[in-house]
Amino acid sequence: MTDTHSPITGEQPAPMFDTGPLPILPLTTEPHPAPIFDTGPHPQPLEPLAPQAFSDVDSPDTDALAPLAIGNRGPAVVAGSYLYVKRWKFALIVAGVWALAALAGLGFYYWWYTSLDKTVPVFAILVYLMAAMTAAIVVSLVPDRPQLSALAIALMAAPLASTAAAALLHGAYFFEWITRPTIG
Repeated sequence: MTDTHSPITGEQPAPMFDTGPLPILPLTTEPHPAPIFDTGPHPQPLEPLAPQAFSDVDSPDTDALAPLAIGNRGPAVVAGSYLYVKRWKFALIVAGVWALAALAGLGFYYWWYTSLDKTVPVFAILVYLMAAMTAAIVVSLVPDRPQLSALAIALMAAPLASTAAAALLHGAYFFEWITRPTIG
């Protein structure tokens, strides 16, 4: 192979088979109209247009379509909606979930303590833990709902409340503050 020199493409290796002279194509650097989605730079803000459908616009001017394509230009503030949860609502949500979790912890510990075969209660506790964590993750995925974010935090901490309640029941059994149930 020998190198050939073309004024357009520069030096390249010659093709294995002679294909003849390459056609000289015109350069495509001429300005061309912008596509419809390109609104270009805007030195001043766009003026709001009356709502209309894309099919109603007869102008070939692509900037006239920009407000229709962009839609809402910023976050909308809705009266009565908050971006956060007030502290007392957060405390109520967490306290409600923890109260239910504490009851579950007491029930699981009582079931485990009185059972001769510990396999089924331990498996049920594992399922409870997996359900609490999965529910916390799924609830936390909801965007822009601060109450559900608080609920997700409470669900994530629910096993802690269950463990604390079970520890209190175990302490009450150990120190004989309450009578131990019969096993079996």
